Amino acid sequence: MNFTKPLPSYLIQRYHGWKATTYEENRGWYRRLASEGQRPRAMVVSCCDSRVHVTSIFGADQGEFFIHRNIANLVPPYQPDGDHHGTSAAVEYAVSVLGVVHLIVLGHSQCGGVQGCIDMCKGRAPELEAKESFVGRWMDILRPKYDQVADIEDEAEQIHQLEKHAVITSLENLMSFPFVKTAVEGGTLSLHGLWTDIGEGSLQCYDHKADRFLTV
Repeated sequence: MNFTKPLPSYLIQRYHGWKATTYEENRGWYRRLASEGQRPRAMVVSCCDSRVHVTSIFGADQGEFFIHRNIANLVPPYQPDGDHHGTSAAVEYAVSVLGVVHLIVLGHSQCGGVQGCIDMCKGRAPELEAKESFVGRWMDILRPKYDQVADIEDEAEQIHQLEKHAVITSLENLMSFPFVKTAVEGGTLSLHGLWTDIGEGSLQCYDHKADRFLTV
């Protein structure tokens, strides 16, 4: 069975445009990246949402960030059970092999995954409650935090607050990984929680001592 199709023409055109301009102008840099390997200073756990452009937000060059994207930028708790754990594997590789010094969790506004979690908690998403729903079971990671926003009447504010709890949950779960905890306590790794408003272009950073997000 042939399940592949030709690449869309607009992507082919964009590739050739990139190869003729950006690549040609920086050929030496790309070849150096290829020959010397990657040495990213930071790992970023971001949402899959196409509106969140991690490298653009920080003006990062290729090779600067080790980026892992998943639904709602969630990190599950440490669970070495032999199953498939893509996010956990990415964290392990970044910390234990690449030796990144910063690990950033980046949340964002209008997150569909977080909205799905709210809908489940309100009984409005039976399809996500189904055992075979990958999204639903993934959002179960965040589900316990719903109680902390359940009394917020304004729905826009409710989702914003749960989006931020998704970031905090990931930071908490990161500390359940022994190699992350050891690196943080040893001063070789720092954790950062960020939330960005897509429409406003604003960025907030989680302050653990104050237990709130502050505008950068």
